[in-house]
Amino acid sequence: MEPPKKEEEEEQDVIVTDRPDFTEASSTVGRGRTQLEAGYTYYRDNFNGTKRVDHTYPEILLRLGLFADWFELRLGQNYSRSKSKMLEQEIESIGGLDDFYLGTKLALTEQKTFLPEVALVLQAKIPTGAKALTANRVLPGFNLLYGWDVIPDFLSFGGSTQLNRAVDDEQHSYMEMAQSFTIGYTITEKLGAYTEWFAFFPSGAISADVTPQHYFDGGFTYKVTPNFQLDIRVGYGLNEHADDFFAGAGFAVKY
Repeated sequence: MEPPKKEEEEEQDVIVTDRPDFTEASSTVGRGRTQLEAGYTYYRDNFNGTKRVDHTYPEILLRLGLFADWFELRLGQNYSRSKSKMLEQEIESIGGLDDFYLGTKLALTEQKTFLPEVALVLQAKIPTGAKALTANRVLPGFNLLYGWDVIPDFLSFGGSTQLNRAVDDEQHSYMEMAQSFTIGYTITEKLGAYTEWFAFFPSGAISADVTPQHYFDGGFTYKVTPNFQLDIRVGYGLNEHADDFFAGAGFAVKY
């Protein structure tokens, strides 16, 4: 009976990441384990004659397995820089640290036949960012994650349903729902891929620019070792108020 147990432990030890797709993993890192995920994303948008380019990095997410396998503490920090031009003249340039991200991921159920693996993230943005980027208030929310291994070692489905407090350009607080669905493909033991749809649905915003946004993206992951992964992604906006294009790359390492 020992070999199957050893095989199960090795399988659990292989890194499972929340990046690069929008849909985060429905599993935790495990008690006593630490996982660092980071990367860079480039965004481009052209709306009503205004061209905007954004850069975000290092997109740090530190995931700490504490107390039990079902509990994960999450700490996140990012830096953003945005430049906007109209008729090739720069009209706005802002940059600085975003508000600090704090959360916990709770593993709720394992997959059983048609019932998915489920996890719940309780999360909040803490107002520590640069003056031009901070929301000036705590923004709480939650993220319900669910996933299915449809064909083991080949095909998986996943999704997320989020509800978060947000603020618009008028510093007016509103609720924003986010929904996603992703398909994961295991190409080889080291190489994986995904395709995904995700969208944002604001409710209660007074700014005219805060409207639903829909996106489609895809990417690849490569496990250099069982606990070190590289990733790339590219995506497109599917409606007028969504960013036209984004692309990025990153890594994750588990200790």
